[in-house]
Amino acid sequence: MPARRRPRPRRIAVLAAAAALIAAPAAVGCSAVDKALDCVQTADSIADSVTDLQQAVENASNDPTQADEALASIDKNLDKIGDKTDNADVSKAVGDLNKAVGNVRTAIKNGDETPDVTPVTDAAGELTKVCTP
Repeated sequence: MPARRRPRPRRIAVLAAAAALIAAPAAVGCSAVDKALDCVQTADSIADSVTDLQQAVENASNDPTQADEALASIDKNLDKIGDKTDNADVSKAVGDLNKAVGNVRTAIKNGDETPDVTPVTDAAGELTKVCTP
């Protein structure tokens, strides 16, 4: 059985330095990755709420409160994602979706039983697109 060589100190130092160089950007990048994952997860929740809103508008005569609940859910998720981002594209998409949700809410308040939710759907799609890494 051959004798094991002991690693040379210089080789150990080079390997340690390389490991540190590799680990440093990874540690810094974790917060960016975490933010992106939060964005994607929240956008996914918003997409589910938009689907609920579409169904609620279609069934408004059965239960008019469903649309309010779906809009409230979208608002909650928009607040969550808006608080966590410093990305201009995400902020714009959140703003556009907030505006679209406000328009639907106003239409419902004004007695429109079947408001156009297309702008909400479009804005949610844009948010999903900008959140996708």
